[in-house]
Amino acid sequence: MSDDLLKKITKIEEQIKSIQKEQAKLNEKLRILNTERDELKSKYNLEKTKKESEKDWSGNFPWTEKVFEILKNIFKLKEFRSKQLSAINATLSKKDVLLLMPTGGGKSLCYQLPSLVERGTSLVISPLISLIEDQIINLKKLGVSAETINSSTSKESKKNIYQYMAKNQGTVIKLIFVTPEWLAKSKMFMSNLQKCYALGNLNRIVIDEVHCCSQWGHDFRPDYKYLGLLKGMFSDVPILGLTATATMSVILDIQEMLDISGCTVLRAPFFRPNLFYEVLPKPSDAAACLDYLEKLMTTNFKEQSGIIYALSIKDTEELSKGLRERGLKVHYYHANLEPEARSAIHERWLRNKYQAVIATVAFGMGIDKPDVRFVIHHSLPKSLEGFYQESGRAGRDGKPARCIVLYKLSDYFRVSSLVGSKVEENKVKASLEYCLAQNTCRHKQIASHFEDGFETVRCEKMCDHCKNPRKCLEVDVTSVWKDIYTIMENAESNGVNLTLLKLIDAWYSTGAKELRVDTVKKPRMDRITAEYLVANFLQKGLLKEEKNYTAYSVNVYLKINRKSDAMKNRILVTFKEDAIPKGLLPFNKDSEEPPPKRMKT
Repeated sequence: MSDDLLKKITKIEEQIKSIQKEQAKLNEKLRILNTERDELKSKYNLEKTKKESEKDWSGNFPWTEKVFEILKNIFKLKEFRSKQLSAINATLSKKDVLLLMPTGGGKSLCYQLPSLVERGTSLVISPLISLIEDQIINLKKLGVSAETINSSTSKESKKNIYQYMAKNQGTVIKLIFVTPEWLAKSKMFMSNLQKCYALGNLNRIVIDEVHCCSQWGHDFRPDYKYLGLLKGMFSDVPILGLTATATMSVILDIQEMLDISGCTVLRAPFFRPNLFYEVLPKPSDAAACLDYLEKLMTTNFKEQSGIIYALSIKDTEELSKGLRERGLKVHYYHANLEPEARSAIHERWLRNKYQAVIATVAFGMGIDKPDVRFVIHHSLPKSLEGFYQESGRAGRDGKPARCIVLYKLSDYFRVSSLVGSKVEENKVKASLEYCLAQNTCRHKQIASHFEDGFETVRCEKMCDHCKNPRKCLEVDVTSVWKDIYTIMENAESNGVNLTLLKLIDAWYSTGAKELRVDTVKKPRMDRITAEYLVANFLQKGLLKEEKNYTAYSVNVYLKINRKSDAMKNRILVTFKEDAIPKGLLPFNKDSEEPPPKRMKT
């Protein structure tokens, strides 16, 4: 009897294994099909978006005369800036629209003006209460009825706003501003918004800083995820999303998240002709860096207003302390300060009581000072999207301004230690690539990153590379890589993890003795050039980063990337012709010498 039971159990187990095997095959097939479907959907939405966005929205419409009357009589403007009229016409045509426009390009007019063309109310979702309050003050000065609801709004004001929304009674409100947090948590507000919609009075939903919706964006905010429900609740109400920065992958993610796939996408040119972009070598120690900043602020930017972005709260406070000790009127600004303190610092800077604010990226949205003459990034930016938006706070008055990155490779590893996803790591590497470029126009680099056509734009010497063009050559650095490879192999065999500093020290035979390699000669170049080469090996995938997490910090080590295909070929790095290190020669494409054999891994 027991043998029969055992046979039955064995038979069932075999059947289970067979089914599990089939199930694994089906799961893999399902995974492949899902991936293929998602890729096709992205391709379809991309084609649909491009087709929809090719339409000319700048022509005449039934409301054209009224639009220009409002522009002249209410907003006191003579003409529209790039893409403003197209965005206004598209949203008045009840199209879902994503508008990409540089900082200071006039995005707010694209929803403020349409709200006055038609009856009803526009809902504006904006991330900062301070920014909302500034806009409402400015709108009321123009005679436009606008209100906001937040935790500090009085009961009487809330009652009046809800009465208008739910019953169309009382003072007409053309624009109602809320934060995404308020929208997500206030059932009362959503209930009255649905009543407003039922009365036919909700004519538009505007989402400012719409890139915050995207997990691929540089400033993802969880509360923005709630906005994905709006299209399902108010299906025939057009959505107008506004941002200064979004790559195509971010645009597609926003479309999917907001359920507006294939919507019209309008792009104003990313080129800011009055901004001079440059990358300068960052002094090696803190005191020298402070001296350098002092020199810039007392000579190049004497009595001019600016922003200095730093990587951490500690950096802002130390830089501020050091510059104040040198007699400069500056103050730090970061998210850990009380709101009242932040407002006071901002206000003093606006009134030029401070020459510069030393800030983290918390000093961002809502900063509208036209005469900012310089924006300096004290460390490598975390992303080109963030850098473009932050540097774009300079020169909003149209006059020349400078946007400087102080670069050194060690900052890259500092930033890298702070990011936790592959997407964020790729963004940091894009910033590194921007800094490593030897002769590419900076404006062109930015436009290329955002997939914005640059062919029709001329830099007119408004970046370091175009102002001082120098001939660049490809240099064969395979022999240098062999030396680095040998040092890395030696460290690995000794069980030592190499940081950038330890690697460079070993190369220069100044580090720990067990890390030095007798067969590797000391390089005939300065350390900045040596770091430039290491950075290129990292960019080309020959080296990779390995992070070690401790209770208090994250250490980033360099490792050989043994899977890299770059090892199969000759390794070429671009140098300015007059900066080629001794012992290295420009690569001759006509040389018949075969590429080196791949090193054993």
